[in-house]
Amino acid sequence: MASLPPAARGALSVLAGAIIAIGLPPLGWWPLAFLGFPLFLMLLASGPRKGWRDGFGLGWAFGLGYFAVAFHWIGFAFLVQADTYLWMMPFMLGILAGGMAIYWGLAALLARRFGGNGLQLALTFSAVLAGAEWLRGHLLTGFPWAAPGLLVDGMGGVAQAAAVIGMTGLSLLVILWASLPLVFLQGGSRASRVAAAVILLSLPAVWIWGDARLRTARDDMVPGVAIRIVQPNLPQDETWREDNARQILDDLEQLSALPTAERPEGIGGISHVVWPESAVPFLIDESPVARAELAPLLGGRTVLLTGAVRLDRKGEGEDPDAHNSIIVFDGRAEPVARYDKWRLVPGGEFLPLAWLLEPLGFRKVVQTPGSFVPGPGPRTITLPGGLRAALTICYEAIFPQRLVDDAERPQVIVNVTNDGWFGRSTGPWQHLAQARLRTIEQGLPMIRAANTGISAVIDPYGRTLRMLPLMEKGVVDSPLPVALSPTPYGRWGDFWLVLLATAVLGCAYLAGKSTSRG
Repeated sequence: MASLPPAARGALSVLAGAIIAIGLPPLGWWPLAFLGFPLFLMLLASGPRKGWRDGFGLGWAFGLGYFAVAFHWIGFAFLVQADTYLWMMPFMLGILAGGMAIYWGLAALLARRFGGNGLQLALTFSAVLAGAEWLRGHLLTGFPWAAPGLLVDGMGGVAQAAAVIGMTGLSLLVILWASLPLVFLQGGSRASRVAAAVILLSLPAVWIWGDARLRTARDDMVPGVAIRIVQPNLPQDETWREDNARQILDDLEQLSALPTAERPEGIGGISHVVWPESAVPFLIDESPVARAELAPLLGGRTVLLTGAVRLDRKGEGEDPDAHNSIIVFDGRAEPVARYDKWRLVPGGEFLPLAWLLEPLGFRKVVQTPGSFVPGPGPRTITLPGGLRAALTICYEAIFPQRLVDDAERPQVIVNVTNDGWFGRSTGPWQHLAQARLRTIEQGLPMIRAANTGISAVIDPYGRTLRMLPLMEKGVVDSPLPVALSPTPYGRWGDFWLVLLATAVLGCAYLAGKSTSRG
């Protein structure tokens, strides 16, 4: 491979990254990682060790191929109002994929400079790329979507390790396992091949442990709690039209009261109804008409949680601050609590570098009466009836860190979202898969309400108990699973990741010493 021209090496690196990304949900073809990572590492190992341009360039191309495929679904959002936004699609996707690929380029540069070959390179690369993924999830607001650890969605019991090492720890393990075939392809020493085989055996060991954890899983439900999730399946181009307000509210109310085989009495006996993100195109907390209609529906007993735009009014002549919120109504349709989204979507809810991009014609995709303002952060809200809930909106569920309030542990995570922007793409499936990882990490169940799907009730082991498919209108009725005791990841966060990465780098150092002696 060292004899290949630079363009061919770069193209193969792009291909290697794309191959891995194809294995992400919903396909679940995780074995493709065992092709993509060794291919890239063979290219990396064949270049000059001190050639930073070669190392960074190959890593950036590798990341570009991965993120271009993993993020392609974002392009669907620009088709909703194509006459306004379509021209922005190649720029935004290119900037996002290319920007995320910088992290992979830096990881490849470090691995090539210090990682040697064979086993040492596989060990070093897995640790430094996991570190780069941690940074990707934290710097510049963070965007940890499609971490390599998400491949475990198709790996059965392996996902249960998220309860200990979290998503980034899973990324480290997946990268390491998938990179080890390099040792055999390069014809390493017998000792390195034995060591690689032993490390590979940890994959079935973790899988078996995870399956055993699931077999002994608790199935207890919270007494007196019955959930109804409403999925209106409203096309995105109709969601924000004010002339649709009457029909949208009627549909939500009818679905909320719908008799089902499980609940022939309709909303009777339901303790909590959950509507999706930005469920109605008006300010529902400021609408006496809407609240007058909701009061008899809720019947003095049912709590409603709905996604909604909320305004903070200012002085006369000043634009209000808009919040993407969840508003809690009690059984009398009185707003009793609210949660304001604090992780806003770059390019969607706010425009980074607006001073530079707005004069060029760029706009944020979601238009509001004012600018979206972030809320104060995660907090536990005690709902009427005493249920403690961590409320989250949309892509806040992709972040492992600061998901819940550590000072007051909730009993459930509520996530409302609107993935209608992305149609039937892979985006909604990947979003759901990342939400499932959050439940395993925290040992908490999740109620997930999505406008066009995929709405679901997920238990604290990441198992989907009830689900309404993508692009289907209806409701999901379910009891609420009991939360587990705090998991190791829930207690200590990425502490265990640091220990794992340190151990892997220590093994890489020993592997390098062994090679130099040989």
